[in-house]
Amino acid sequence: MSSIPVMHEEKQLSDLSPARVVLMATGAGLAVASIYYSQPMLGVLAGDIHADATAVGWMPTLTQLGYALGILLLAPLGDRIDRRRVILVKSVLLCAALMAMAVAPSVGWLLAASLLVGLMATLAQDIVPAAAALAPAARRGKVVGMVMTGLLLGILLSRVISGTVSEYWGWRAMFVAAAGSIALLGAALWRGLPSFAPTTQLGYPRLLGTLASLWRQHGVLRRAAVAQGLLSLGFSAFWSTLAVMLHQPPFHLGSAAAGAFGLAGAAGALAAPLAGRLADRRGPGWVSRLGAAVALLSFAAMALTPWLPMHLQLALLVAGAVGFDLGIQAALVAHQTLVYGLDAAARSRLNAVLMGGVFVGMAMGGLLGSLALAAWGWMGVVAVASLSSAAALVVRLRT
Repeated sequence: MSSIPVMHEEKQLSDLSPARVVLMATGAGLAVASIYYSQPMLGVLAGDIHADATAVGWMPTLTQLGYALGILLLAPLGDRIDRRRVILVKSVLLCAALMAMAVAPSVGWLLAASLLVGLMATLAQDIVPAAAALAPAARRGKVVGMVMTGLLLGILLSRVISGTVSEYWGWRAMFVAAAGSIALLGAALWRGLPSFAPTTQLGYPRLLGTLASLWRQHGVLRRAAVAQGLLSLGFSAFWSTLAVMLHQPPFHLGSAAAGAFGLAGAAGALAAPLAGRLADRRGPGWVSRLGAAVALLSFAAMALTPWLPMHLQLALLVAGAVGFDLGIQAALVAHQTLVYGLDAAARSRLNAVLMGGVFVGMAMGGLLGSLALAAWGWMGVVAVASLSSAAALVVRLRT
């Protein structure tokens, strides 16, 4: 049974074209953008449907929860079922969920649809393993990096687009546009993706049970998930507290300034294909160590801010945000390249374990960042991010 998937994969290598890579990168970006569209629109949305801010504030939480559950419960299906079919079904359901949000008559309806959007937006996490399966081993890092560029740009641009569209045409128009984009994407993926032979015949309960087995079996997977989770902890600690910090003395800046900092994420998107090429040439382990070191230096440099004039403090924060985003995204591409090379028959499950580590780190970072800011101010946040990045570097140096 193991020889069939390998032969099928070798046949697929000739199917990889630049147009198909662009299609997968676009698909990953549009899918993941769906979980962020609501965030800039919450204030307008709450007033329009006459809901209190607390209730509406559960929308992004439920969307993220749905995404995390989808990675754990749905992403492994890509090894059991034709991955193309999984992607197409999720595209249809994501389009329906976004349309449900567009016509929602109440906050309860919106909350239910938000959870479904998060679950189905995990089609992005089906596209990335599909790209790895189609890529020859010598180019896998580059291809994964290019698809990750699309995914990261989706995260970066989603809030900007939804804020602009909702301001001029309303929040419902944004969800209609999002549903339309996914419908077009589904049609393009239907025409542009090949079929993928299932790599296992395990039943669903046993399929999920193999996640723990893969964790125990592959030390490379454990180290990748732990290191990327630690880097994600620092990333989340920074971004979850930045707006509060900028609102306080000496900056007294509004939410627009904090949003502008998000443009630093473009650096991470641009770093992804470069990191992939370096992973192909120098090895993904080397790139993962470099990424962790760059993140550590970028976070640690922010400790100098109290001794600088305000304009230089802002410049250092921007430079630090660019630096750690470069490092963290480079490490992610390197870790994905490492993990996807472990077992061609289990790429969807391997990806689920890796991204599960990322989400655990993100959740812990938001909590620890808020606690550190309340107890020790911005230097506490810098310390949390620096220590977590140092721990990630130690994990990578020990391999």
